[in-house]
Amino acid sequence: MAYARHNTGRGIAADHPSGTEQTGTAGAAPPAREAIAHGLRRSIRPSRWSLWSQPKQMIVFLLLWDLAACGILAFGVSTARTVTVLDWARLAALAGCATVHIQLTRKQEERRRNRVASVHIDLSGVWVVPAALLLPIQLTLLLILIVRGQRWVNSRRAPHKFLFTSFTHAVSALLAQRFFLAFGPASLDAVAPSEAFGASALLLAAGAIYAGVQAVAIGVLLALGGTPQRTVKNVLGNKTDNLLDIATVGVGIVATVLLVHLPPAIVILVLVGVIGNRLAEISQLQEDARTDSKTGLMNMRGWTDTARRSLDRASRNGTGAAVLMIDFDYFKWINDSYGHPAGDDVLRHIGSLLGEVTRPSDVVGRFGGEEFVVLLPNIDDAGVRTAAHRIAEEIRSARIKTTTKHGGETTVTDRTVSIGVALHPQHGETLDALLSAADAAVYEAKERGRDQIRFATAPGPAASI
Repeated sequence: MAYARHNTGRGIAADHPSGTEQTGTAGAAPPAREAIAHGLRRSIRPSRWSLWSQPKQMIVFLLLWDLAACGILAFGVSTARTVTVLDWARLAALAGCATVHIQLTRKQEERRRNRVASVHIDLSGVWVVPAALLLPIQLTLLLILIVRGQRWVNSRRAPHKFLFTSFTHAVSALLAQRFFLAFGPASLDAVAPSEAFGASALLLAAGAIYAGVQAVAIGVLLALGGTPQRTVKNVLGNKTDNLLDIATVGVGIVATVLLVHLPPAIVILVLVGVIGNRLAEISQLQEDARTDSKTGLMNMRGWTDTARRSLDRASRNGTGAAVLMIDFDYFKWINDSYGHPAGDDVLRHIGSLLGEVTRPSDVVGRFGGEEFVVLLPNIDDAGVRTAAHRIAEEIRSARIKTTTKHGGETTVTDRTVSIGVALHPQHGETLDALLSAADAAVYEAKERGRDQIRFATAPGPAASI
């Protein structure tokens, strides 16, 4: 989106060309140069693109989108206004700032890109926003080529991904530009104070169009096969991703105003962009430290922090709360029968399912191994029973597509879980006490035959529900 929203899902295979092994002979090219040369050779041979290994529906959409983009952009260029000397000067300023920004943050950007599995927010798009709003489309396309070309040289991603994302940025820029030309002021440097509010609203609307077109196009691509779990978070990005997107659009609009009224000041935005990349990386590292990489749920560190705050609020408000400990029955059998990759697929599916069947206020995490844990705030005993039975039934009826040890396709069905339930404050005043009580209840469920839900009791054995 306005920043460049990229598709990085596992299903959209990344192309990581490796350099030819060095033999120590004189004049041998450095590994980095070999890697770039290898990438270029692959790029000019479409038959070897990793595109063709993707799902058919995704290939069709990608090719149709690229073809449509070519037609839209051709029309845009043929109907664009004449380029002026001022346009070239503004292009030079934006291209220079973008190049400095990209080269200063290329290592950070690559680290961030390699940590995500679906949507990646590239802050260099902050320079494309003012180009879309101020320059004729042919110069905007030239800037996108400069920006995207440097990103490709730095990261050497698959050619089809480079083309799709570049076309998406270009179409988004053209649509935002035509909207602003149709409804905005004839010239931003002639806006009267009484018109400032309206002009600002139109700038924001144009930025929203630029961001929205990218979000929809790349979201559709990911939904058609670019990500293993087609959740809203994986397709459209999480809350942090979209806040970063909004901030980047805002900075791009600020760059637009500065380029019109105080051109030298846009150099300051290079520093802002570098700091923004660093803050985005720190935020991503913090998120990684709290997230289970296999399921995408919170790990125990993240879950404990969030659940403790939620439990404290429920305690202060005098509302009920509960902890569910969910243990997958006979999980070792799946690994032994189908292999560990199949076990990982099952864990990912269960993690995604728990996110779908619980409430937004519930706190879901992976306890470890095949165990999951859920804190249910603001709930009574009847609500807990309903939630526990719904989770058990959804898992029992799940059909999980995976592979066998020999790579063949298979579906795992009819699996069950044992669930232990601990209520607040009956079974514990603190989160640690509730976890201990729920853990004892789930062991009771497993000892009594599995595939059941047990309430913790104190004292005495757990009670079946």
